[in-house]
Amino acid sequence: MTEFHPRTEAEAASIISDHAARGAALAVVGGNTRSGFGNAVASESVLSSRDLAGIVAYNPGEMVMTARAGTPVAEIEAALADGGQMMAFEPMDHRPLMETQGEPTIGGIFAANISGPRRFVSGAARDSLLGVRFVNGKGEIVKAGGRVMKNVTGLDLAKLMAGSHGTLGLLSEVTFRVPPRPKTQETIVVSGLNDAEAANAMAAAMALSLEISGAAHLPLTVAWSFLDGKLPQGEATVLRIEGLPGSVSARGEKLAAAMNRLGSVKRLQEEDSRRLWREIRDVKPYADATSRPVWRVSVAPGTGHQLVAALRLEEGVDAYYDWQGGLVWMRMEAGPEGDMLRRYIHALGGGHATLLRATPAHRAMTPAFQPQPETVALLSARVKEKFDPAGILNPGKMA
Repeated sequence: MTEFHPRTEAEAASIISDHAARGAALAVVGGNTRSGFGNAVASESVLSSRDLAGIVAYNPGEMVMTARAGTPVAEIEAALADGGQMMAFEPMDHRPLMETQGEPTIGGIFAANISGPRRFVSGAARDSLLGVRFVNGKGEIVKAGGRVMKNVTGLDLAKLMAGSHGTLGLLSEVTFRVPPRPKTQETIVVSGLNDAEAANAMAAAMALSLEISGAAHLPLTVAWSFLDGKLPQGEATVLRIEGLPGSVSARGEKLAAAMNRLGSVKRLQEEDSRRLWREIRDVKPYADATSRPVWRVSVAPGTGHQLVAALRLEEGVDAYYDWQGGLVWMRMEAGPEGDMLRRYIHALGGGHATLLRATPAHRAMTPAFQPQPETVALLSARVKEKFDPAGILNPGKMA
């Protein structure tokens, strides 16, 4: 396996042009911390953005950062912490779940459109993306978008690159919004609710105008694994509030009073709250050093628990819920059962199921991404042809 680590866009363009001329496939990666994710890519060469690194521009007053795609996420987060800001979309670290090494890169975050617990109120990674630079499959260097929110030139093209998983081009630079980081946070824990009751409780909490930034339900099978068992015994429905200390305290008190009518309530202060939501974000219960299939399922918030209940009548399934129940993290005890899962999703009104972890044999039998309707698939194929006419960039990864 030949690996390429270009240090400049021009070098990357030359590598891609050469491979396009020969019709030779390239596996496009960042830090490769999601190794194995997606459908298999048949390639003898790997093109990494890892050495296209460094923060290009960051002025906290502008609330915008520009960084080269290979910049480690840890470096980005450290700079933002110094500036009192954050990535609102709260990107997941896949290494514990996928058992991978290396450093996640900011380009990889946007290429895979990674979003965490705050996504249901703050948007996905692509919603923070203002501009990109990338090298397409013809070896052309392309710039889209800009550093100022009012400059919408090419903004749709920038968003198109988010979630394209390296199939349209090698990201070389990204520009994105970085809002203020909340001064503090706390989490209200409601104990003893089953999945359906928790769905109703989360919906009721979101209707209270208390600016809740995290809403998850941890059934009995997983609740014990968070915070080293420090959560109250039993199921845990968790609701996060962030902001200035006085505001968080007052809103937390109101939320605790409202939830006290539904179950036993405990308030987690800042340190435990931050740790809990990191563990929810990084799927700690299923980072179990196994290859048991793990799905990331996005559905309407009120149907997640119905999906899990239906599946449990036929297969061994463990699950917990984020995004007010709209994101279901699901571990299968045997095979992926992708056809059955997607059939139930369709029956319950639609959604998306993405296979994150599985054995190579299971991956070969199961499409990693939700199959697209025919008209969307045709449009996606036309876009791919325009960006990568020779079809050399991560061929087959998404379809």
